[in-house]
Amino acid sequence: MPHYFITGTDTDAGKTYVTCLLLDSLRRQGKQVAGYKPVACGDRGDALALLSSSSPENVNLELVNPSWFKAPAAPYVAGLLENKQVDVDSLLGGFHVLAACHDSVLVEGAGGWEVPLTDRLTMADLAQKLGLPVILVVNNKLGAINHTLLSLRAIEASGLTCAGIILNHVADERDPASISNRAVIERFGQVPILLEVMHGETTVDWPLD
Repeated sequence: MPHYFITGTDTDAGKTYVTCLLLDSLRRQGKQVAGYKPVACGDRGDALALLSSSSPENVNLELVNPSWFKAPAAPYVAGLLENKQVDVDSLLGGFHVLAACHDSVLVEGAGGWEVPLTDRLTMADLAQKLGLPVILVVNNKLGAINHTLLSLRAIEASGLTCAGIILNHVADERDPASISNRAVIERFGQVPILLEVMHGETTVDWPLD
């Protein structure tokens, strides 16, 4: 079972919600899994959710989320406010610690693909250093097509493979865009849609094969 890097089209795409669903699905299949939130900003709610969905053995909050900033801002900005900087090498090391004792680690980025981590590196650089296949979580709403295609091109430009897209229905209401987005994204994105997560859904089956 491979490890994956989970990114989103924007900050409200539902990365944590979807990642927890994937972790829960793998655990029901008997897999040892861990969520990994290298950097969290604002609070550690996302990291705590990932911890709750991870296999309990040898996992704690500091392993799941080694870098935390109190300011709800991009990691680079939050680091400036707290006079400290993201240590990318330690984030890479944290992943390898989890990967050594789990069947699959799902690494959740902060914000979107190009969010700055330091004055020189972005979240895309961290993903590139990890070298994992990427899963793109899309907030299925008006504007999602443009955000998705731009994200796919950026992932490809980083030399990484997008393993698939998960359409997340953040809102309960359906409109023409949320209904038609899937077909258009499949046509122009040329990347498989792995899942559609409906609003309020609490269980998914993944992987599908």
